[in-house]
Amino acid sequence: MVLALVLFIIMYVLLLLFPRYRPWIALGTALVFVILQIMPLQEILGSINFNVLMMIAGTMGIVSLFIESGMPSLMADIIVDKMPNVKWTIVALALFAGIVSAFVDNVATVLMIAPVAIAIARKFEISPIAMVIAISVSSNLQGAATLVGDTTAILLGGYADMTFMDFFVFHGKAGIFWAVELGALLTAGVLLILFRKETQPTVGKDRTEVKDYVPTILLAGTVVLLIIASFIPNTPEYINGYICMTLLIIGLIWNVIKKRSLLGITKPVSEIDYETLLLLTGLFIVIGGITQAGVIDEIAKLFLKIGSGNLFVIYMLIVWVSVALSAFVDNIPYVATMLPVVQGIAAGMGVEPYVLYFGLLIGATLGGNLTPVGASANITAIGMLQREGYIVKTRDFMRIGIPFSLVAVLSGSIFVWLVWGI
Repeated sequence: MVLALVLFIIMYVLLLLFPRYRPWIALGTALVFVILQIMPLQEILGSINFNVLMMIAGTMGIVSLFIESGMPSLMADIIVDKMPNVKWTIVALALFAGIVSAFVDNVATVLMIAPVAIAIARKFEISPIAMVIAISVSSNLQGAATLVGDTTAILLGGYADMTFMDFFVFHGKAGIFWAVELGALLTAGVLLILFRKETQPTVGKDRTEVKDYVPTILLAGTVVLLIIASFIPNTPEYINGYICMTLLIIGLIWNVIKKRSLLGITKPVSEIDYETLLLLTGLFIVIGGITQAGVIDEIAKLFLKIGSGNLFVIYMLIVWVSVALSAFVDNIPYVATMLPVVQGIAAGMGVEPYVLYFGLLIGATLGGNLTPVGASANITAIGMLQREGYIVKTRDFMRIGIPFSLVAVLSGSIFVWLVWGI
């Protein structure tokens, strides 16, 4: 067990020090676990969640087609046209980014909507920094709202065997979707306060023309089929992954027919985040190994000891430790590691794990909004601004990120506790 723990800690340190090589670090550590027989050879395939991997790959490919179609830009253009001034335009774009991010990857959402904010800022000769940051943090918030919104949500759904509809209503109670939406509603007020001085009137620009509605239909179809699958008993274990991959294949075939070239396949396939898929594959094996070695059980016992067996104390500990760590640590490996720990804590206390699962997701997903490096969407947003010639200082980001995160985490965690903890 000691060897497994030491190797795991070394892996995590290397992930922090060398973020560009995260997939190879995770896969290399997994290989060491197999060679040292910490992870038995026959258990490898069972430790990898192929349903999660197929969901991520399928949705990423469909999103690529969706962005290329121009539909997100058209939707943003319509919003801008309806808003009276810059303040309300910023808030509307941030909320729109959140809604899109509940179904589309956070980074893709920023790539879609941030250029609209930059164009608005140029028109009114104001800095786009705060506007783009607002869009980024809002997209991070809503990523936890649905099963397909973010990799961390997909991880939770796969681990806890939750369907798409379980994020809305679970075991007869309000799901985590409503905790996230409460946070979104209250953080809209935060943005209105932060941008209260931006009262310049806006005028809508020429609307984007959408020539292909098939990607929009495919994305909507993904959501609808995931919902339908939620109501069908005894579905195949990998049903969600099959749905996402099948619709992606349909989209690729359509793209080839439309373009009359195999280039219709290469672009969307090339935009799938293979590094995240490889990282998760390695992490699944490593986490399976430390579980086999008993490390997860010992970490769970440590939480129980610190929390003195009090569920509320342990719940808040998980929420705020997750917030603090996710401000600096990528939340994907963190959530993947902590899910079995949380399950072990719940088992040790003899309670259902769901309140702790939801607390983990709220803390880990929203904690990334505290700092510019806490989430991939934030890093992407800052990179876009830098390419446009704008320097983003840490205090510029945290001026928005800190109040936004605190309001969202406080409201979301209190909601989850009142519904699931009492």
